[in-house]
Amino acid sequence: MPNLTGKTAIITGASSGIGATIAKHLASEGANVVLAARRMEKLTAVADEINLKSGGQALAARADVSSRSDIENMVKQANETFGDIDIYVNNAGLMLRSVVQEGNVEDWEDMIDVNIKGVLYGINAVLPSMIERSTGHIVNISSVSGQEVTKSSTVYSATKYAARALSMGLEKELARTGVRVTNISPGMVDTDLMTGNKPKDRKPLETDDIAKAIVYAVTQPDYVNVNEITVRPV
Repeated sequence: MPNLTGKTAIITGASSGIGATIAKHLASEGANVVLAARRMEKLTAVADEINLKSGGQALAARADVSSRSDIENMVKQANETFGDIDIYVNNAGLMLRSVVQEGNVEDWEDMIDVNIKGVLYGINAVLPSMIERSTGHIVNISSVSGQEVTKSSTVYSATKYAARALSMGLEKELARTGVRVTNISPGMVDTDLMTGNKPKDRKPLETDDIAKAIVYAVTQPDYVNVNEITVRPV
């Protein structure tokens, strides 16, 4: 029997790339998956593929993670369809590179809204129920940019440092509640974000590599909390 049969997982940013692949892997483990993103047409296509091929069921639910009401409505829809949420994957992210002196304030605000506020809104929407049931798993997708900074990634890195700090603090806060927290820090992954920027000296990670790390973390016994996974290309 698949490891996640009967469990329900929400994945944000699930219309393509890492998020879509995470949803497919969790569904293949038997989980019911709720795909959240803004692009409903692409979400529906991914959900249809999962429903045809995987062991779990998929629901496409439009949500902009920078909107607290969108997230709360999406979680409510998930509850009505599948019941309690067991796994919440904060995958949606925005990477807009520039140096600070260029003053791209609107880009900074967009990244803060998605990469920090969006993570907090998702946690806030599912955490009370998880604590009440003494079970659940929060997975935050940070980045190696949350560990190292380049001159063009200063603000993006700051948001990913924040996501990692949220994971670290939340794990300590919830250590005796039965709710687990995992921070995933991917290195360079072959997604749409890399268009025109693929390295010539090494092969980037595949989205499957990140999804497999998440499956590993969320399928451990209840007494095991995998706090941190960093995945880099060689």
